[in-house]
Amino acid sequence: MPQTTAPDPRRWKALIFIALAQLMVVLDATIVNIALPSAQADLGISDGNRQWVITAYALAFGGLLLFGGRIADLWGRKRTFVIGLIGFAVASAFGGAAMNTGMLLGARALQGVFGALLAPAALSLLAVTFTEAKERAKAFGVFGAIAGAGGGVGLILGGVFTEYLNWRWTFFVNIPFAVVAAAGAIAVIHEPADSRNPSKLDIPGVVLATLGLVSLVYGFTRAESDGWTAGATVGLFVAAAVLLASFLVVESKVKSPLLPLRVLADRNRGGVYASLGLAAIAMFGLFLFLTYYLQVARGYSPVSTGLAFLPMIFMMIIGSTQIGARLMTRVAPRWLMGPGFLLAALGLLWLTRIDLGTSYATGILPGLLLMGLGMGTAFMPAMSLATHGIQPRDAGVASAMVNTSQQVGGAIGTALLNTIAASASTAYAKSHLSEAARGAAGQKLLVLQSSVHGYSVAIWWAVGILAVSAAIAFVAINTGHQGGPAAQSGDGETAEDFVPVMAH
Repeated sequence: MPQTTAPDPRRWKALIFIALAQLMVVLDATIVNIALPSAQADLGISDGNRQWVITAYALAFGGLLLFGGRIADLWGRKRTFVIGLIGFAVASAFGGAAMNTGMLLGARALQGVFGALLAPAALSLLAVTFTEAKERAKAFGVFGAIAGAGGGVGLILGGVFTEYLNWRWTFFVNIPFAVVAAAGAIAVIHEPADSRNPSKLDIPGVVLATLGLVSLVYGFTRAESDGWTAGATVGLFVAAAVLLASFLVVESKVKSPLLPLRVLADRNRGGVYASLGLAAIAMFGLFLFLTYYLQVARGYSPVSTGLAFLPMIFMMIIGSTQIGARLMTRVAPRWLMGPGFLLAALGLLWLTRIDLGTSYATGILPGLLLMGLGMGTAFMPAMSLATHGIQPRDAGVASAMVNTSQQVGGAIGTALLNTIAASASTAYAKSHLSEAARGAAGQKLLVLQSSVHGYSVAIWWAVGILAVSAAIAFVAINTGHQGGPAAQSGDGETAEDFVPVMAH
C-alpha cells in the first residue's frame, strides 16, 4: 500500500500525548509495589490478599489485551484511546479513595481493563501515524524509551509519594496524566481514514484467549504461593494449555479472527514477541528483587530505592533514542536486539555478586548501567518491528501482542523468579543453621543472608533467560533494516509504505 497522502502535520504533537498515556500505563505496573506495605497497613489487607493488589491488575491487563487491540481496530484507535484514558482515570480515583480491600482490588482490576484498551491503541496509533522510516525511528525511539523506563519511573514516584505524601497518591497521580493525554488526543490526533477493520468481533476467540491468558498468569501466581506440584497450580497450567490451543484452532477457522494467524505466522514478528516476553521476565523480576534488597538488606528508604534505579532509566533512554533510533534505519534489528539483550545479561551477571556488604557504586551501579543501555537498545527496534509491514487493519492486534508478551512475561517473571528465590533462601538457611546458634542477632543475620542468596540465585536464572532472548533475536529475526527494502508481511504483502533511507 504505497503512501499517497501527506504526513499529518500534527503528528509530533500527537506523539507527546501517546507517549504520556504509555508512561501512565507502564509506571502503574510498578508504582504500587513500593506503596503496597503502607496500603496494606492502612486498609488491613491480609498477607494472603496482598499479592492480589499486583495480580488483579496483571490478570485483567494481560488477559484482555488482545481483545483491546481488536476493539481498537474495530472502533477506531483514537476513540478507543480516549475511552481507555477516561476509564483509567475513573478507576484510579476509586483506587485512591479505597476504604477497604475489596474496593482497592476492584479498582486495580478496572485499571487493568482500561489499560488493555489504552495500551494497544497507543502503539497502533503510533504505527499508523509515523510511516516514513526515519521519522518512525525517532517516534519509536521516544516510545521505546518510555516503555522501557516507565517501570523505573514508577518505582521513584512510588517512593516519593509513599514517603512524603500518602500511598493514595500512587493512584491519584494517574488522573492529571489521563486528563491531559485525553484532551490532547481529542485536539491533535488524526487517525488515517482507511486503517480501520470493520469486521465482526470474534466472541469465541475473545473468551478463549482471555480465559487462557488469565489461567496462565494465575497458574504462576499460585505456583509462588502453593508450590509447583499443587493440584490448583497444575490444573491452571493444564487449563491454560487447553484454552490457548483451542483458541489457535478457532482462529484458524473463523472468518474474522481476534488474532489473525497471519500476524503470528510472520517469522520476524513471532521472534519479537518471544524475545520481548522473555526479556520482560528478567526485567520485572530484577525490579522486584533489587527493591527488596535495597530496602530490607541495605536499609534504603523508599525514595532512595527509587533514585537508585535512576541511572538505569537514564541509560535506557540513551540506548533507545541515541543508539536504537539512530541505527534502526541502517542496521538489521537482530544486530540491535541480540547484542542489546546480551549487554543487559552482562549487567545482570554483575548483580549476581551482591551480598550484605555490597557497595552501590561498585557492586550495583555498573550492573544497572549495562542493563539499562542493553534494554533500551533492544526494546526500541523490537517495538517498531512488531508493527513494521503490518496491514493497517491489523495494527491494533499486532500492537496488542507486543503488550501481551511484555505483560504476561512480567507477571510470569515476578512469580517464577520469586519462587526460585524463596526455594534458594530456604535451602541456604537450612544448610547454615548451625551458624545461627549464636542467638537472636545470629538468626537475624542468617535471615538476611538467606534472602540475599535467594535474590542472587534468581538473578542467575534471569541471566540465562536473557541469553535465550538474545539467541531468539539472532536466530528468528532475519529481516533487513527498517529503512531499507520493504519488509515482508506475514500474509505475503510487502510494506511498501516504508521508504528506503540513505545512510549519511
